[in-house]
Amino acid sequence: MSRIGRKSIAIPEKVKMAVTDSGAIKVEGPKGKLEWVLPKQIKLRVEGNQAVLDRNIESRTVRALHGLSRSLVSNMVIGVSQGFQKALEIHGVGFRAQVQGKNLNLSIGFSHPVVFPIPDGIKITVQENTKILIEGIDKQVVGQVAADIRSYYPPEPYKGKGIRYTGEQILRKEGKTVQ
Repeated sequence: MSRIGRKSIAIPEKVKMAVTDSGAIKVEGPKGKLEWVLPKQIKLRVEGNQAVLDRNIESRTVRALHGLSRSLVSNMVIGVSQGFQKALEIHGVGFRAQVQGKNLNLSIGFSHPVVFPIPDGIKITVQENTKILIEGIDKQVVGQVAADIRSYYPPEPYKGKGIRYTGEQILRKEGKTVQ
C-alpha cells in the first residue's frame, strides 16, 4: 500500500468537494475553484470532512498513481483554502522589476526590458523593486511561473547576479588568478 496514498485528506469547513462517477473532482473554496480528473484505476470517496483515495489494482504504475493522486487532491484542497506562494529575489546592480497591468517588466542587464505576461489566476507583487512574490491557488502553476521568471537570468556562480528563490544558496566560485 502506498504510504502517501493511504493517508486521508482533511477537508476544511469552507471547502466543498464534489466527485462524479467518471472521476472528475471539483474543489471549491474561498480562494477559487479547481478541477481535475482522477486516473481510471483510482477512486475517491468523501466521508464527512475526510477524503480517501482507493485503488483497485496492485500494479507498480497504479501504486505510483495512488500516491500522486492523493498529493494532487491535497494540493487542490490547500490551494482553494489557503493558496500557494513563491518568492524570488533579484540580485545585481541596476536590476529591478515592476508590474505594469498584466505584464511583469524585468530590467536585468539586457539591452531591452524583458516582458513576462502574467497568466490568469496568478497574482504577482513587487516590493522594493527587487523582491517578487507570486501567489495563486494552483501549486503547479505558481511553481512554473516562478521557474519561468528565474530562467530569464539564473544566478551565476562568480558574482552571484541573477534571479533566485528567496533563501536559495548559490555556491560561489573563485575567479581567475594571475600566477
